[in-house]
Amino acid sequence: MHILLVEDEPKSGDYLRRGLTESGFVVDWVQTGVDGLHNARTLDYKLIILDVMLPGMNGWDILRELRRTHDTPVLFLTARDEVDDRVKGLELGADDYLVKPFAFTELLARVRTLLRRGPSREADVIEYDDVVLDVVRRKATRAGHRIDLTAKEFALLHMLIRRPGEVLSRPQIASQVWDMNFDSDTNVVDVAVRRLRAKLDDGFDKKLLHTVWGMGYVFEARQ
Repeated sequence: MHILLVEDEPKSGDYLRRGLTESGFVVDWVQTGVDGLHNARTLDYKLIILDVMLPGMNGWDILRELRRTHDTPVLFLTARDEVDDRVKGLELGADDYLVKPFAFTELLARVRTLLRRGPSREADVIEYDDVVLDVVRRKATRAGHRIDLTAKEFALLHMLIRRPGEVLSRPQIASQVWDMNFDSDTNVVDVAVRRLRAKLDDGFDKKLLHTVWGMGYVFEARQ
């Protein structure tokens, strides 16, 4: 189980990292809000443990941005113990809220409970601009017109439409769509994107699938 820990206090962070690692988890520990949001968006975590007061970007803003595209379970771990703070965290989309100081055994119990529960269920139908993706029926339309996609093209569009405006690298796409490590000599990602773009954008003035040179691809409506 891969967990992201966002905690700026060195002693607390090291204590939590060691404790969770000894309990069988794989833990990535970062100490700034900006790094926390970057990791949460680009790597696949089963749970995020998030402090509120962080350098660069606070926990509230991290969660607010993250919930635009991701449903990864989030446990707030903070010294802010006011009722209003707890309510705010839960309203922003946190799954649990634990106040410092805490017993590690309680934290571990909450972590395991959240992992058993898993992320909230994704919507059966995802919409962006004039594109509609029916995840259950495996159908895609643009402006009401059916788009015939292969299984991999559907998986690629599914990944993109869930993360609009986010630049996705070739290694990210390869690992999630093909479940493979990206080889720079392999053009499988570029070929799939090219085929999807032809089906998705050809015939429309507004293009949705864009290349970001040297970085990857992004799905967004541009003026």
